[in-house]
Amino acid sequence: MTSTSSRRITKELNEMFTEPLQGIEVVPHENNIQKWDVAIAGPPGSPYVGGTFHLNVEFAHDYPFRAPQIKFKTKIYHPNIDSDGSICLGILKTDQWKPSTKMTHVLVSIYDLIETPNPDDPLVSSIAEQYRSDRKAFNKKAAESTAQYAR
Repeated sequence: MTSTSSRRITKELNEMFTEPLQGIEVVPHENNIQKWDVAIAGPPGSPYVGGTFHLNVEFAHDYPFRAPQIKFKTKIYHPNIDSDGSICLGILKTDQWKPSTKMTHVLVSIYDLIETPNPDDPLVSSIAEQYRSDRKAFNKKAAESTAQYAR
């Protein structure tokens, strides 16, 4: 990892430890600052409340010039997160990533996406369709999935 990348990651981690993000916990791997474990609490008022969702974050050697790879380890019923844990979030897309984007913004954006799915840019179109057409059934299935996998 380049010293620029390592300095940037260290700086961002220190900022998060100084001003912790509400509902988000970040733990870097002991021997590799390039890998983080993240836990996100299910947002209040959402069908995910009461759950804790674990994610893996891995930084490329050329971070911040390339977006980090982020995957959900915890299964979640969500139109923008598939069964492999991949996330469909604009700011993480290669053509939309900006080196000025900080991880605090990325993690808060993931939290916000959990709270408010974007059915217009889904990874799982069947879940997006249910979210649009039958919100009550979507909420029930999301809450059941949260109880099963995220507690």
